[in-house]
Amino acid sequence: MKHRESRPGQKAAGGLGAKPRRDMPGKPPAKPAHASRPAKPARDHGERVNEPGDTATASAAPERPLIVRSGERPAERVPVILESLGAGDFHLIDSGNGLKLEQYGPYRIVRPEAQALWPPTLAAHVWDNAEAIFTGDTDEDGMGRWRFPREALGETWPLQLLGVDFLGRFTAFRHVGVFPEQIVHWAWMKEQVEAAKRPLKVLNLFGYTGVASLVAAAAGAEVTHVDASKKAIGWARENQALGRMEKLPIRWICEDAMKFILREERRGNKYDIILTDPPKFGRGPNGEVWHLFEHLPLMLDICREILSPKALGLVLTAYSIRASFYSIHELMRETMRGAGGVVESGELVIREAGLDGRTPGRALSTSLFSRWVPK
Repeated sequence: MKHRESRPGQKAAGGLGAKPRRDMPGKPPAKPAHASRPAKPARDHGERVNEPGDTATASAAPERPLIVRSGERPAERVPVILESLGAGDFHLIDSGNGLKLEQYGPYRIVRPEAQALWPPTLAAHVWDNAEAIFTGDTDEDGMGRWRFPREALGETWPLQLLGVDFLGRFTAFRHVGVFPEQIVHWAWMKEQVEAAKRPLKVLNLFGYTGVASLVAAAAGAEVTHVDASKKAIGWARENQALGRMEKLPIRWICEDAMKFILREERRGNKYDIILTDPPKFGRGPNGEVWHLFEHLPLMLDICREILSPKALGLVLTAYSIRASFYSIHELMRETMRGAGGVVESGELVIREAGLDGRTPGRALSTSLFSRWVPK
């Protein structure tokens, strides 16, 4: 449901009734189809939406007041830019004119990217040789279809990141089953788990297809993965089976995220690392409504309560919101009052890596983040 591009598991503002726009050509257009709209400060594809039959990953919380925190706010590191040049079977080849050209294993893929305001670096014939091009509505909640210029491709294909095998997927909302901007958080989490020299418990909220959960479990953590979309949970289990990781300690929980963490708080369950990647807007399975700006403070407040005494981190990412990273940064510092440590906040970016995957180019901003760590 993630991250960050439309993901199954939420109904976005605007719903599923948006009419698709004209198809985009196979090469970078002279002007992106959405150029008439004002640019948004965050990436334009962050809002998650439902695919038919899916339910949301979040909902309005039952009544529970915010806890009044005391003590000093944690130290701060701002702005922090967490950058990836790609990893495993993924890298960003080129971008421009409202599009991005990416490498996912054997396939070159073209998808909309509103923040690529510059012209492409590579020649048009390179873009024309892509195996898959997303066409249709370029808005964040717009449905469309995939065009395969060379030959028809299957729905899925194998990929690997950080030593974990999983399936790429061509879906109706232009996402491909993984959100590679999260590589920097996953690599950080992997390092924490491997260096801890003690069993760690990781909670992955809004976990989508489970790549982060598999990375954490492979590193030695006990993982709880929460997502309210049955389809996404099914995909996550397929990814687990693909990598022959069925014996790893992962609990797959198909449930509303807020209801789950409220229950964990009541039960006194604790986690050493919490990853949370909520949508901007969503509807719960029973008609509940989630608004990021209204419900995020309570969600973080509950997450603070279920952090273990020796917790190693609380990670928040936010997509497609009209806000500065300072908004979530100051919220995180208030939430973690009296906990010590440091809050570091800024942006996640992916840097172009060229055709060879090793030639640094321009940086493409993908989302905002805030992360509390104990030191």
